[in-house]
Order: sequence, then structure tokens, then C-alpha cells
Amino acid sequence: MAVFTPVGADALARWLADYELGPVTDFAGIAAGIENSNFFLTTESGQYVLTVFERLAPAELPFYLELMRHLSEHGIACPAPIPRRTGELLGTLCGKPAALVTRLAGKWVPHPSAAQCALAGAALARMHRAGSDFGGRQPNLRGLAWWQATAPQVLPHLDLERARLLEDELAYQGTHLAPAQPQLPSGPIHADLFRDNALFDGERLGGFIDFYFAGYDNWLFDVAVSLNDWCIELASGHFETERCQAFLAAYARVRPFAAPERPIWPVMLRAAALRFWLSRLWDIHCPRPAALLTPHDPSHFERILRLRRTTPTGQLPVLPG
Repeated sequence: MAVFTPVGADALARWLADYELGPVTDFAGIAAGIENSNFFLTTESGQYVLTVFERLAPAELPFYLELMRHLSEHGIACPAPIPRRTGELLGTLCGKPAALVTRLAGKWVPHPSAAQCALAGAALARMHRAGSDFGGRQPNLRGLAWWQATAPQVLPHLDLERARLLEDELAYQGTHLAPAQPQLPSGPIHADLFRDNALFDGERLGGFIDFYFAGYDNWLFDVAVSLNDWCIELASGHFETERCQAFLAAYARVRPFAAPERPIWPVMLRAAALRFWLSRLWDIHCPRPAALLTPHDPSHFERILRLRRTTPTGQLPVLPG
């Protein structure tokens, strides 16, 4: 989340005329994140999040909005898109596609406990199961094909050691992950389920937010992305055993891991680290102007990728079952 496109009071009023939400009582930009322009919006009828989409094409957006509606209707705690008077979920604001969703209660937890990791793991598994009959189909737009297309844009900005690391890991993933993917259980995934995309209201999980990286991919990739953020020592990137076990056990109780997922698990942990190292490099070296922007440090996921490459398989978290 960020603000690349400022939205004035007049433009907001014209846009909200297509909704039945009542007068605006509060409106503020959200600085966190780096992809879209996001705002907290409060009206007499409730609290919402307004998103102006900066990179995604209008043809790609129905997948995300319909997925959130599908998950919400199937009991998953996530933002529910608000339809316009016409019934459409997507509109145009300041010349760009925009949508409005409900705002969930709670705050993100910087240092989740094992119990909170278990809540997140179980909820992720329920989300995967609920999305299994979703009719939309759109690939993970930050998957292997994106890594391969984006690396050449980033490589000229790297020193020799980092460039070799990036090229070597891309080759490894092309050799090991790509052939395994068709055999792995798949469906819609969140693809960006970090701690700051889950809200807790006390000890209750309020829900998952920010589905705009979602896509059809291997469910195990979603688990690896989450574990690489929820269950690590932040300073070092090493896994913290109790939180890993809590997350994975809770997930497996809802959706047991399949046999083909087990041998590819170490590869997937590396893949999840590569994806975010590369995207953060891209955001740093190929930036866009924004009124509010909080870029992320690429070195964090570089460190995690190096650890995942060098840690013996027997010392990695074990998939239950």
C-alpha cells in the first residue's frame, strides 16, 4: 500500500456518488506498501479501504475482486468488495481503475506468538480449501516467469557477487521448481501473506488483507512465503522452531500436505525468498514516484535466501504427516 495518485475531495465525492454509503467523515492515505494507492475511508455507513490500482490492468482486476468476494461468501475473513449502484466491483477514479472493500478490524502484530502463528496457518489452509472451487483463473503474476523476465532489469545494478547469486538461483529454480509445479496441489493463493497482511483483534485473527498479488499457483508456495516471514528471527532470518511447528501443524490439520509436496519443500522455501529479494531489488532500482512510499530493504531477503541455500535439508522445518 502507498499513495502514488492523490485523490482530492471533489474527485472522491464524484466517485462515491456511484455508491450508497452516505457522506464521508474521514479520508486518509495509507503509507505502508509499495504497489497501489490506498486510503482509509469512513462514511456514515462504515469503514472501508479505497484502492487506486497503479500497475494492474483493468482486465486483470476482476480476478482479485471476485476472489475476495468468493472467499468472503465462503466464511473466510478477508475484505469484501463493495458493489457500485450498477453492481460492478470496479470503477475509475482519477483516470485509473479503483475499488472499495470493507475494512477489517484489528492490527498487524510485529512479533507473533506461536499461538498466533497457528491461527494464521489454519486460516491459510481454510482459505486454500475455500478457493479450490473458485471459477476464476489467473496465474501468479510474480511467479517464475516474472522472476526470469525481471532479473535482466535488475542485474546491471548489482555487484558481481549478488549478480552471480541471482543468476544461480534462477537457474536452480528453473531446473528444480518448474518441472515439479504441475504435480503439486494448486489453486488461488494469497502470495504475499506477511505478518502485516494479517490483522489481529486481541487474540482473535481478524482476517487477511491485500490480495492484489493473489494468483493461481501451488499452495505450498503460499506456505513457504508465510513461513519465511512469520516464523523467523528477524535479525538473522533463521527459523524459530516453535512458531514453525505451530504454523505448519495448524495448517496440516485443515489441509494435510500431499506426498509430492514433501521433496520440493526445501526448493519452495528458496523460491519464496528469491521472489521477495528480486521484487525488492526491482522496487529499489526501478522506482516510481509516490506521494507516500515505504520501500523495503532487499538485503533482508538476500540474507534469507542465502540461509535457505546453505541450510541442510534435515535442519529445515518439517512438513507434518
